Amino acid sequence: MTDASSTPPVRSSAFAPLRQRVFLILWLATIIGNAGSFIRDTASGWLATDLSPSPAAIAAVQAAATLPVFLLAIPAGVLSDILDRRRLLIVIQVLLGLVSLTLMLLSAAGALTLTGLVALTFFGGIGAALIAPTWQAIVPELVPRTDLRSAVALNSVGLNVARAIGPAAGGLLITFAGATVTYAVDVATYGIVIAALAWWPRKGKASDPLAESFGGAFRAGLRYARRSKDLHVVLLRAAVFFLCASAVWALLPLITRDLLQGSSGLYGLLLGAVGLGAIGGALALPTLRLRFSSDSLMLLAALVAASVMIALAAAPQPAIALALLALLGAAWITALTTLNGTAQSVLPDWVRGRALAVYLTVFNGAMTAGSLAWGGVAEATGLGTALLLAAAGLVLTGTLFHRLRLPRGEADLTPSNHWPDPLVASPLAEDLTGGAAADRGPVLITIAYKVAAADRAAFLATIHRLSTSRRRDGAYAWGVMEDVADPETLLEWFFVASWAEHLRQHRRVASPDADLQRELLRFHAGDSPPEVNHHLALPPT
Repeated sequence: MTDASSTPPVRSSAFAPLRQRVFLILWLATIIGNAGSFIRDTASGWLATDLSPSPAAIAAVQAAATLPVFLLAIPAGVLSDILDRRRLLIVIQVLLGLVSLTLMLLSAAGALTLTGLVALTFFGGIGAALIAPTWQAIVPELVPRTDLRSAVALNSVGLNVARAIGPAAGGLLITFAGATVTYAVDVATYGIVIAALAWWPRKGKASDPLAESFGGAFRAGLRYARRSKDLHVVLLRAAVFFLCASAVWALLPLITRDLLQGSSGLYGLLLGAVGLGAIGGALALPTLRLRFSSDSLMLLAALVAASVMIALAAAPQPAIALALLALLGAAWITALTTLNGTAQSVLPDWVRGRALAVYLTVFNGAMTAGSLAWGGVAEATGLGTALLLAAAGLVLTGTLFHRLRLPRGEADLTPSNHWPDPLVASPLAEDLTGGAAADRGPVLITIAYKVAAADRAAFLATIHRLSTSRRRDGAYAWGVMEDVADPETLLEWFFVASWAEHLRQHRRVASPDADLQRELLRFHAGDSPPEVNHHLALPPT
């Protein structure tokens, strides 16, 4: 299971990101905020068992929390890339605080029903959907690139510190103080997070004449995700893992009550054990990454999680169950951090929020579908059988997809800025400096190469590799043609939706793509560089 790559991984201390003051403050604030959310979710999950004994109904509460992320993560990612991220986070934290305040007031009035609980959980999920891509997208702003994976791991540590504290506190609060006080504690945590975000000395976005609109940014994000092969691998590996692994989260309240014969206190302790296990797993990850490949870590996580499900199906003693849930937490954080860190490392900053939103859509779609599916399976066959089937699925998919290697994510994705500005006539240049005129289009770009017959096959193989980045960064159509009068003249062409989008394309070309373009130039046999022309569609008469 060791990584056979000859390139040694970059060594980064697990705690190196905490030397960055802004990262430290926001990290501590998110621990408090997430602890409040886990307190709320623990109360809601346990209240659901009082409001209905049906496994499908209990799973519906879990599905209501993840479904909005599946539906709204991509629009949220677009907002993350085109709006001020700090202000966006503050607004959403206020809205989430209002959801918890409503839960508190309904609980105090004795008016909280299962339908109301599911509906408010859904609204809370909407807030989580809007906020999740932004929280993840700001990480590269806070730490050096060499510390990025450690920062992602520390975010997971923070989440699981909250997971260790929040559920246990939630279980104790709901047992000894009631749901109203439990929800009130959650409301208070939002104030702390909002204060930290207000303190964050982040510079606002400078005015940009090429700033993207929502619709254009949405299309650009989907286009990038559709053309990024590295991201496809991460998405597929995430989908198959979380679809099966979601069973234990969807059914844990019923596992606690029916298989373990426990109370809300035990439920909180079990969730706390998951958090403690995840903390240990996250702290061990920097060392594990030096010995094991990302693919080996994913396989190990799948096998450990499956073993825990099998053991839980046997209705163990509570003490054993706590140890099992700690193992599950270590496996979960290993998979989550590996996939999240890989996704972060294969994305450029200009599309990071949108592409991470696609990842979150797949993650939460798998969690939602899995929650509903395993709830239905448990309803039909029983809790133990559902856990065994989920474990079998996890072993099978983990083994099969182990051969689909995750990308290493070591490429420098900062803009190369090696494209010269397009040559335009002076009157046209004045019209295309920004604003509505720059949205004229479409634009046809042509590049004429002189390629010897002996080099044609190698040239075509290379330029077809380049087509992926052309389409990913802005082109909606691409091709290569030959001059019938001179077969050694090959013409690359591609269409971009507007002049503004083509100028953005200039900003998006990353260093690996620049290297590929330089490789392509080796086949050019002309005395002068390849001829580049831009053709802009005429406005309708």
